[in-house]
Amino acid sequence: MGRLKRSSVFALCLSFHPISANAINSAQIIASALSPHCLEYKIVGICYWLFCTPFGCSVKTSIKVSHYIPNAVVSSYDQTGSNPWAEMSSLGAGISGFAEGGGANKQKRVRNKNNLHFKNADVIGHPALASPIFGQFMGQMNYACSSPIRAFMPYFLSTLDGLMWRSGLPESLYPEALIPNMREIGSTIKGNMWGNIYPRSGFVTQVNDYKASAVVAQRAIDIVTRTGQLHVYQPLISYSYHGYWAPESVTENTGIRNHKWQRLSPSTSSSCSIFPDNAQPIANDGGYAWALWQPYKCCKRRGQIFLYSFNFQ
Repeated sequence: MGRLKRSSVFALCLSFHPISANAINSAQIIASALSPHCLEYKIVGICYWLFCTPFGCSVKTSIKVSHYIPNAVVSSYDQTGSNPWAEMSSLGAGISGFAEGGGANKQKRVRNKNNLHFKNADVIGHPALASPIFGQFMGQMNYACSSPIRAFMPYFLSTLDGLMWRSGLPESLYPEALIPNMREIGSTIKGNMWGNIYPRSGFVTQVNDYKASAVVAQRAIDIVTRTGQLHVYQPLISYSYHGYWAPESVTENTGIRNHKWQRLSPSTSSSCSIFPDNAQPIANDGGYAWALWQPYKCCKRRGQIFLYSFNFQ
């Protein structure tokens, strides 16, 4: 597994690339994060702490809260350097030889269409994590959890992972890629199967461009929320400790308790959902972006030793 070097990645910003027609800037992304629906703040239980002084020990309590945090902006787009997040578009410029353009190969066979799409993908730390505006929004809560994810940090740039992202090897030989219904977004039985997670590359067979981009976004976040993957990336992971429960790795079809997506481009939504979702606006230039929200639980430290927690439900 390789790691991204921050200095070398940001050096790519020196080159100019055309901005997406559906571009969204950092200020708009931060504003979109002020969403009570996506935040879903709840008081879910009580934590018990052992508090000791030279005069003895006692048990203290604190409330246990749960809510979601916008950890990353995940972009999926056709042409190299055309990330819809305007300020970050140059990060996807890539390296010569691995940064060719993308697009779709459309074929009609009698009544059926067979469209092969190729999408680049970027996973970058959400700008709201470093925003005083979002900090004030969170400050309205009685108590809130923090995230160790760094704003504007590139956790995955598919152009730097060109060998794996364009070949699909060795993941094309994994059981997840060969066994039907093992790792897929949606369900064939329910009639809403959008595509397979493996191999985690930029190629997707899908008629609908929005669905193809969503599959690629899900693949990219599937990589970065795990360690030891055969890709060039920086893990986007939070770790649990006493009184702090971090989210699990992002997994498709697990419901909103695992993660949420908030659409940012080509149009911005004030609510969150998971794939498959109902609203599917098509971008004219094939560029899409979503904010990834992940669930956290935590309680304020009230003693030296965490004893246990009690959940209301």
